[in-house]
Amino acid sequence: MKILTAHQTHALDQATLQAQGISSDALMERAATACTTWLLDQLQPAFTTPFHIFCGPGNNGGDGLAIARQLHAAGYTPQVWLLPATKHSPDFLLNRQRLPPQISCTELSARTMPALPPEAVALDALFGTGLSRPLVGLAADIVAHLNQSGATLLAVDVPSGLFADSSQPAGSPVVQARYTLSFELPKLAFLLPQNAGFVGDWTVLPIGLDADFIHKEAVDNHFVDAGFLRGRLPQRGKFSHKGTFGHALLLAGSYGKMGAAVLAARACLHSGIGLLTVRVPAVGYDILQISAPEAMVLPDPAREFVTELPELKPYAAVGMGPGLGQEASTAEVLRQLLQNASGRPLVLDADALNLLATHRELLELLPPNSLLTPHPKEFERLTGEPAPGDYHRLEQLRNFCTQYRCYCVLKGAYTALGTPDGPVYFNSTGNPGMASGGSGDVLTGVLLALRADKRLSPLDAALLGIFAHGRAGDLAAAETGQAGLTASDLIRYIGPALQELTGG
Repeated sequence: MKILTAHQTHALDQATLQAQGISSDALMERAATACTTWLLDQLQPAFTTPFHIFCGPGNNGGDGLAIARQLHAAGYTPQVWLLPATKHSPDFLLNRQRLPPQISCTELSARTMPALPPEAVALDALFGTGLSRPLVGLAADIVAHLNQSGATLLAVDVPSGLFADSSQPAGSPVVQARYTLSFELPKLAFLLPQNAGFVGDWTVLPIGLDADFIHKEAVDNHFVDAGFLRGRLPQRGKFSHKGTFGHALLLAGSYGKMGAAVLAARACLHSGIGLLTVRVPAVGYDILQISAPEAMVLPDPAREFVTELPELKPYAAVGMGPGLGQEASTAEVLRQLLQNASGRPLVLDADALNLLATHRELLELLPPNSLLTPHPKEFERLTGEPAPGDYHRLEQLRNFCTQYRCYCVLKGAYTALGTPDGPVYFNSTGNPGMASGGSGDVLTGVLLALRADKRLSPLDAALLGIFAHGRAGDLAAAETGQAGLTASDLIRYIGPALQELTGG
């Protein structure tokens, strides 16, 4: 699913009008109908719910007026509040004329701010995607009033004051919506942590915008859902054997951190790997043999840390990092791995990333198409500078991946995959229950198995792994609840999550 800029969104609307031969007010009616239908699905038959609809002078306000008319037709008694303006869009004026006289319609001022009861639903239709400057004056006062009201706030298109694809100045007023109803495609702003308090729970409502325009339009960002990936994981052939799906090497674990190695190994085994060898310090030999009997264990000569790199010839892909520690001898193993990978896919996580950050000269040795999986703090260490905001961090991710020709999984609520060619892919699966120790180790195992599968491109392997990891978390949380979810629970659901994406 593509993520368009505000400029592209406007162009999409115009392309739809031309391609479908419809008027702009007809398209507005579609958008309003989609919002009204969503509202009625949530509320019926609670006809006592008080609706207060706040409308700006542009097309977002026109959406609000059309919704008010439709709610009235459905049996509700909405009240409309208008932001004063000397100029209004034609579709706003048309829908103002269509408003039944029974609907109370009041112009706002500093002295006519309505008292909103806690049970009220307040629709924010003040300003939409096209906003490019912070709200001031009465508009800012209305936003502050809404945020302090205690009513359920629902934003139409985007919360007023929020820029769709760039960062607004710190402290500028933005509606703090509980729900946001947008149209056809998500906005970039919805996917960044700094906007969570404004956007709330967001929903994209289809309104029949021109599919041909969307297909042809080039974008920098994508939102990955099941439809985007379904069928990209090939079915297993009848005469497949364990060599078909690759032999992976995992370097993981240190004294006191063998659990990370166990989680990554078991996740890899549950993600379709043909063969798995785990290199662990000698202290981990018995642990791995007992906890992951399907894996082969290659103990290091040292007892507590990995200090030697095995011969790489047998392996289709190599993963390194979970629970590894940051000893000087382990850093040397990483150096040797980067120098001798010889085109083998690498998956680097956790302490492998910390070693890269400490020994920054090693970044220049990264083989093309390496896959790194940092959380935001690890990514900050890799780039060597803090990101003052999420938009800046997103550009850092893009620049980092193009500079080092790598894939980088920036973990979070909407995990972002940076790519060597520039586009960024945001993942749609997962839940807050996965914010616990070991979840990242499981992801490393999943990605290692998929990178060892030569049937998959580096991009498809990364996207499938990230999506399946989050989907496994969603399936597990349905059973355990989010608070009770552990990394081990994820592993049980990786197979079903991957099965949902398998072709055929």
